[in-house]
Amino acid sequence: MSDRTLAGQFFDAAIGLLQRVRDEEAESVTAAGTLLADTVADGGRLFAFGAGHSSLAAQDVVYRAGGLALMNLLAVPGAVGVDVMPATLGSALERVDGLATAVLESSPIRSGDALVIVSLSGRNALPVEMAMTARARGVKVIGVTSVAYATQTTSRHASGTYLKDHCDLVLDSRIAVGDAELTLDTVPAPFAPASTVVTSALLQAVMATTAGVLADRGIEPPLLRSGNVDGGHEWNGKVFEQYADRIFYRR
Repeated sequence: MSDRTLAGQFFDAAIGLLQRVRDEEAESVTAAGTLLADTVADGGRLFAFGAGHSSLAAQDVVYRAGGLALMNLLAVPGAVGVDVMPATLGSALERVDGLATAVLESSPIRSGDALVIVSLSGRNALPVEMAMTARARGVKVIGVTSVAYATQTTSRHASGTYLKDHCDLVLDSRIAVGDAELTLDTVPAPFAPASTVVTSALLQAVMATTAGVLADRGIEPPLLRSGNVDGGHEWNGKVFEQYADRIFYRR
């Protein structure tokens, strides 16, 4: 019998969502991992972006022990994380038209690269415009979003479209609108979000697939090792040197 404390209920909900995306998104995860492997094999660069809390999953695959060294964070000042003050400014920036285009114009991203865009709702101007603009420039786009938002909310982009409408591949996190897994009669609002857990797992599954596809092709995946194990820094130094033209978080 599962633990029916609130903590136990949350774990049950998160595990259920993880099992669901494992089964229902398996084909999309394989396709996304293969797309990134194709990009690496063809000499392209890899980028990830997310605004606000959606950035947590994007950051988790950048400069990560056990992760691909070539994954770079596409940062939007003030919109990545909650370190901007006030924190509500980050949410406001997600709704600013033109910001994504300005960021892409000043970034190293170019045709032939791949960009992972994480946005739970996929409704704000920033991720929609970023996907549209990136694809127009020849960049392959993988969107990680909850498709349910497109049927239960209105778009905040002038086109009336969502992130899912402008991607080469979409990974559906299956998170319910509102991102809260628990309710209680004595609590007036739903609580306990699981989007970070699920989205991070989805992206790590994609990274694992990418490494496997590269290895199957006889290409050693450019992986990083933990700097807290003996030899880790030396290993990473060689990877940084070999792929210096495709790593931007060290500059």
